[in-house]
Amino acid sequence: MQIADSELELLEFNARAESDVALLLLHEGLGCVELWRDFPLALAEACDLPLVAYSRAGYGSSSPVKLPRPLSYMHDEAREVLPQLLAQLGHREYVLVGHSDGASIALIHAAMKEQPQRIRALVLMAPHVFCEERSVKAIASAREAYLHGDLRARLERYHGANVDCAFWGWNGAWLDPEFRRWDLTPLLPAVTCPTLAIQSQDDPYGTLAQLDAIAAGISGECQRLILEGDDHAPQRTHRTRTVEAISAFLKGLPSPPNPGLCS
Repeated sequence: MQIADSELELLEFNARAESDVALLLLHEGLGCVELWRDFPLALAEACDLPLVAYSRAGYGSSSPVKLPRPLSYMHDEAREVLPQLLAQLGHREYVLVGHSDGASIALIHAAMKEQPQRIRALVLMAPHVFCEERSVKAIASAREAYLHGDLRARLERYHGANVDCAFWGWNGAWLDPEFRRWDLTPLLPAVTCPTLAIQSQDDPYGTLAQLDAIAAGISGECQRLILEGDDHAPQRTHRTRTVEAISAFLKGLPSPPNPGLCS
């Protein structure tokens, strides 16, 4: 799909499902369409909803971007790219399902007062709303693994020629000293959609203070699912439980007073 100057890699699942609502997956800082693996199909079938996954520019088979990325890259995606993408997809309502950076992008988009599309709900997996020392340490360790270990080779299988663009665009931004001031909490009261936040108990990239801030900050209902373990990708390590939780959350949502309007 062409958005501005970028061609974005896009995959659709369960496209024949009859619904005005579609799921849109927003990947993590090192993710892409392929790195979701079998999660999209499992989620689309469990929810009986059409689902779209895309690779942001600089990831997977999408167009490359120039480095370094601006520290506002998540805001830019949420406020500039996502409205165009949702408009082209053409569904009446969306549930944004974001992982890590993708969860932050979902929150920023849902907080837009001029939001051109209607967001039915948010599902946030291992979300970030402010920069923690734990996150910085884990991202610094990833840098060492990329430079001196096998991380680059493993990521190249999914990102191909975009591998350096994907890694350094994410890693360079998070390790910039100015990024320590990155903070989404002032935006949270503008988020009125029902939200499900999922995180592992000992996530190496963030503490449960992230979920506490979201639950306290947003204006809409917030449900939480805390999983055992020390991983950062509940959709992989706890796939069945995560899919079941998302499906139950969505099926339990009340119909909005004004159909299609949730923010």
